[in-house]
Amino acid sequence: MRECDELIRFSERFCNKDFINKVVGVSSMETIVEMSKKGIKPEWLGEIAEYEKVELDMLIRLISRGEVVIPRNVLRNEDFSPRAIGRLMKTKVNANIGTSDDYINVDEEIEKAIVAQKYGADAVMDLSTGGNLDEIRKKIMRVVNIPFGTVPIYQAAKNCRKVVDMDEDDFFRVVERQAKDGVDFMTIHAGVNWNSIERLRKSKRLLGVVSRGGAITIGWMLHNQKENPYYENFDYLLEILREFDVTISLGDAFRPGCIDDASDRVKFTEFILLGELVERCREAGVQAMVEGPGHVPLDEIETSVKAMKYVTRNAPLYLLGPLVTDIAAGYDHISAAIGAAIAGMSGADFICYVTPSEHLALPTVEDVREGVIAARISAHAADLVREGQRENARKVDYELSLARKNLDWERQFSLSIDPEKAREIWNRRKSSSDACSMCGELCAIKLVKEAFDKN
Repeated sequence: MRECDELIRFSERFCNKDFINKVVGVSSMETIVEMSKKGIKPEWLGEIAEYEKVELDMLIRLISRGEVVIPRNVLRNEDFSPRAIGRLMKTKVNANIGTSDDYINVDEEIEKAIVAQKYGADAVMDLSTGGNLDEIRKKIMRVVNIPFGTVPIYQAAKNCRKVVDMDEDDFFRVVERQAKDGVDFMTIHAGVNWNSIERLRKSKRLLGVVSRGGAITIGWMLHNQKENPYYENFDYLLEILREFDVTISLGDAFRPGCIDDASDRVKFTEFILLGELVERCREAGVQAMVEGPGHVPLDEIETSVKAMKYVTRNAPLYLLGPLVTDIAAGYDHISAAIGAAIAGMSGADFICYVTPSEHLALPTVEDVREGVIAARISAHAADLVREGQRENARKVDYELSLARKNLDWERQFSLSIDPEKAREIWNRRKSSSDACSMCGELCAIKLVKEAFDKN
């Protein structure tokens, strides 16, 4: 690991040195986990506690125990809005964007990132696999000030003529490169090893592996007959992440890709292994969250969430969906929103949005907007019953209901998750009365209010 002075000289290219001194402590470059264990309270941490409406001391305890993470690269400057993810915090939403070899339009990906943040995403991940990935990543990072994530192995694989041609150093070089660029959290499939592959061989899975990062790792292992470098050299990986205080998101390589594969032994084998890796992260002072399924029927979501929470000792849980049916092509954002609400109610902390394009194509800007809104509805629905957030979330619903009672349309619009669309629909067929055009003068709220006013 390089000396602190060298890291600070490098970081001056990205942010104010005084800010680095104030926030992270140059003398030891302690991570937020290590600072929390010592009771150190950076100013920005108090701002997060206020945003989450939790006591600062409670937030620090949760971070020190690994039950809350705050993805924030040490190179981040003051123009950044960190988010707390985990127990007692608001349910957060992530938006995936990025190019593919079939469609490379950097300007459109930048617009997607801007739209995702505008409509309430708490984080953005760049999953680009086509074009100049370093350039794309840096351009997207410039337009967002919320936590930014990547899947480093995508770039490692693209840098080689064939995926299987990567050497073990390639796995780690790209992690360090992206950490130096200021990436806040990274999905890394460190839970894949020979034991889990053998479990997969013996399974009767219909779709096998649907995780792209997991498939790259498994393909490399089988071709080279070597252990997963991220698993075998996990301590070295943690050294790189710790140096920049990057949060690791332990990827679920074996997440079920269809309802038929849900809740099988392959998935639960990975749960256990990820739980062991979480403990090693905590010992190393590295923030860690865990990713989960996938495609799961309604009645199995609670079991999956609680099992993952148990084996990881309440590590923050990051879910894609889960999708509750396989037949919603074109409407998978709705299928995922249903599953995410149940998962959030059961204890999931971080929802990865799904767009209408899921399983069909690279999403458009409008798809991104719809995906973020659907996921935010799920997140708020979960917060209405979530420990630590129930009272705060219900105040918002109360305020909107009060505005509805008073036929206060501007207030209703301002409190809605998507004010623009609400206003657009209301204006589309505006009533001549002060009610909406569904009922007009026969509005139930209006009629009863007038009746009571007269008597």
